[in-house]
Amino acid sequence: MIDTMLALDGTLDEYVKQLRQRFHQHPELAFEETKTSALVARELAAYGYTVTTGIAKTGVVAVRRFGDGPSVAIRADMDALPIKEQNDVPHASRRDGCMHACGHDGHTAMLLGAAKALSSRADLIGTLILIFQPAE
Repeated sequence: MIDTMLALDGTLDEYVKQLRQRFHQHPELAFEETKTSALVARELAAYGYTVTTGIAKTGVVAVRRFGDGPSVAIRADMDALPIKEQNDVPHASRRDGCMHACGHDGHTAMLLGAAKALSSRADLIGTLILIFQPAE
């Protein structure tokens, strides 16, 4: 069931990978996640979510109602750390002294991937709330 739900058209894995690498290349410290938040908000709006920005300064909350039913909230954190990247990969941080050393780039990318996958589901009921938290 999960494989079917997340398969979409076979591009979800690549979408999440590209987002994660983009976030990793452009890390932003706590309460400075302006570019990250803007990208998150654009993507969510494109999937049909009602998006609210500026939560706790740079946070984003998205809501999608699939009819009457329970509400479910899923959260991801977006901030990076003031650490110098020492990895030698093509998607290494381009911001000196700042990197996603604790996986928040992955959290944000995976929640956007889930948002994309769930937005096209016709069999869901209830309300989905997605929280992109700044400054974990």
